[in-house]
Amino acid sequence: MWSASGRDLRLATVSVRIEDFETHSTAIHGLTVLRMKHIHDERGTIREFFRASAMREAGLSDGPWQQLNLTETGHGAVRGLHGEAMTKLVSVVSGEVFGVYVDTRPASPTLGAVVTVPITVGTQVLVPSGVCNGFQSVSPGTSQYLYCFDQEWRPGMPGTALTPLDPALGIDWPIPLDPEDRAQVSAKDAAAPRLADYLAGLERA
Repeated sequence: MWSASGRDLRLATVSVRIEDFETHSTAIHGLTVLRMKHIHDERGTIREFFRASAMREAGLSDGPWQQLNLTETGHGAVRGLHGEAMTKLVSVVSGEVFGVYVDTRPASPTLGAVVTVPITVGTQVLVPSGVCNGFQSVSPGTSQYLYCFDQEWRPGMPGTALTPLDPALGIDWPIPLDPEDRAQVSAKDAAAPRLADYLAGLERA
């Protein structure tokens, strides 16, 4: 028992629940889904966004991260698919997105593979360099999607891009896309190559 200003302050038993850090492999070589460590008590939750030692122990990239971008995206809008030559760690800090990843690395054993991941707060995806990253915001209102890059982004940097409108990717977008709606898909993303055209270009190279 503690006494302060004539009042007794009683220590209450605090109930703590811990969810440990987890990793899950996917059908794309090196693309890893992470569930971060959570510590819950009566006040709420402490969530580790990044711990270098946990990443190293799991055999994953621990950065160092050179740039962080936070995007605010409206309901139904799509960003991507972009595969710059840099490793990314991505997640949401609010809302929910439908993450989409396509392997465009020429030497990868899973070249052309497509993976989708529902991403809520506490779920992250480690995206290897050369794997295209994209998402659709499925939250009412907006979502906030955080990118951590191991290089600073610059115009014209090496990488690939694919159109999210390519039916051959087999992506079941939760909210149907209108190719003419620029609030859903940018003109640049709509005009990006289809996967078959990209693969044909690799064969000609």
